[in-house]
Amino acid sequence: MKILLSGIQPSGILHIGNYLGAIKQWTELQKDFQLFAMIADLHAITVPQKPDELRQNILNTTMLYIAAGIDPQKSTIFIQSHVPAHAELGWILNTMTPLGDLERMTQFKDKKEKQSEVFAGLFNYPVLMAADILLYQTDVVPVGEDQQQHIELTRSLAKRFNNKFGETFKIPEGFIPPQTARIMGLDDPTKKMSKSAASANNYIALLDTPDEIRRKVKIAVTDSGKEIVYDEEEKPAIANLMRIFAAFAGGEPDDIEKQYQGKSYSDFKRDLGELLVEKLTPLQQRYQELSEDPESVMDILRKGADHANKIAQKTLHKAQQKIGFLV
Repeated sequence: MKILLSGIQPSGILHIGNYLGAIKQWTELQKDFQLFAMIADLHAITVPQKPDELRQNILNTTMLYIAAGIDPQKSTIFIQSHVPAHAELGWILNTMTPLGDLERMTQFKDKKEKQSEVFAGLFNYPVLMAADILLYQTDVVPVGEDQQQHIELTRSLAKRFNNKFGETFKIPEGFIPPQTARIMGLDDPTKKMSKSAASANNYIALLDTPDEIRRKVKIAVTDSGKEIVYDEEEKPAIANLMRIFAAFAGGEPDDIEKQYQGKSYSDFKRDLGELLVEKLTPLQQRYQELSEDPESVMDILRKGADHANKIAQKTLHKAQQKIGFLV
């Protein structure tokens, strides 16, 4: 089976944007790929974290992975920092990454504007992301539209290393899932849904209560007019809600448009709220079961780290030999 790697930072509350754009895709792709589902804690500390909160968020993210359907019997669930090869290969790749490539990263520019003080880790994290991918000889990396630059950097570094030292890394391909690749904020359809948003009304958290889900959908921003039509240019807010509806209902936005022809925004929002409650309830129940048995979660993480370390060490050892380390 081809190898697929992806991960989420345990730096806050996971929401339906994370689920639709990433986790849900992984649960489907694990049928056809060998999935490495990473909890990216090394990436999380590129911005300040409170230690106790970070530890809890790591466990929460792990439990949400499993509750959402990532099967530890099929896939490797592991914490990034439990595999030292990520940091070791990241340093090797840093020594051959042009400064200009990192300065052009749009995500760094965006994040830099939000920080009062910027540290080297935030600047260098695309290189660590490249190491994450290359360590497992990854074939496919599912990414959002805003992550394409990182895949191109990874491919460039792999080619540069291979050309200089001989064939070492597989050249990965990026994969952007259709429709749900970019879920926008409920309070601002021009910006991506974000767990770091100033207002909790920006997102629907996977663990929000039914009443909270209904409330957030009810007050979500809509466009002028009354027609429920899918038009990303003229009606970006309702188009975003229609994408969410279609993704959870298992259809297309065009289907939603036909279903709600002649109906009001309030009808549509009421049904969307009920749909989200229905779809998220089983995930929340499974999460609660896991939270009551933390040792089983730790066992999954230990087994995941053992398997990930075996694969990663093999690639790291090969890279170390190629550059002249005495190993």
